[in-house]
Amino acid sequence: MPKLYPNAAAALDGVLRDGMTILAGGFGLCGVPVALIEAIRDSGVKDLTFVSNNAGIDDAGLGILLRTRQIRKMISSYVGENAEFARQYLAGELEIEFNPQGTLAERIRAGGAGIPAFYTKTGYGTAVAEGKETREFDGEHYVMERGIFADLAIIHAWKGDTEGNLIYRKTARNFNPVMATASRMTIAQVEHHVPAGSMDPDQIHTAGIFVKRMIALPAGYEKRIENRTVRKRADGATGNRAA
Repeated sequence: MPKLYPNAAAALDGVLRDGMTILAGGFGLCGVPVALIEAIRDSGVKDLTFVSNNAGIDDAGLGILLRTRQIRKMISSYVGENAEFARQYLAGELEIEFNPQGTLAERIRAGGAGIPAFYTKTGYGTAVAEGKETREFDGEHYVMERGIFADLAIIHAWKGDTEGNLIYRKTARNFNPVMATASRMTIAQVEHHVPAGSMDPDQIHTAGIFVKRMIALPAGYEKRIENRTVRKRADGATGNRAA
């Protein structure tokens, strides 16, 4: 069956339901599947558990689903740029499961590889390890972490072909590749959609077998920048270096 759908709402049709667990790619606002997140908001589904490195910012990324109260629980490693996230958490309105960033990535990778659990030194003796099994190996202490396998993964790629093979670009190659493998249904939004066979096989990051549906982003798609940092201009309005 064709994998390319006309828009995000069509790609998500028949997939969404209340209470499901969703993996969402991205790091800050880089590589975030914004079009798919907006379609989830518009669908009205609720009581969702999202697994994501962070929760975007107040008006972008997963922040828009926090504003509409569609997220019940977040499994994340960093949430410092979202004031609404902090407000809901401190008010007891949002459940949070914090993970060290590397542990979160490995939990997702393990889920995609069919590994139910693994042991890591990270977090031993801290609040991260509370309520979790610990073991000693060769005189060192480890915490057991469960793999994550979700109902749905929504990811962003730079380029994708009609078979669902994907290429990520630069920092957007963050959580997206591992998340693509760790769900029952993976839907990708791509900046450039090309015919099958037109991409160099050695450059493909995610094989099409993992991707069930995809959408091509429209021309003029806006890439948000979380914090714009530029080099200070040198002396003078022209920006020329001072002598």
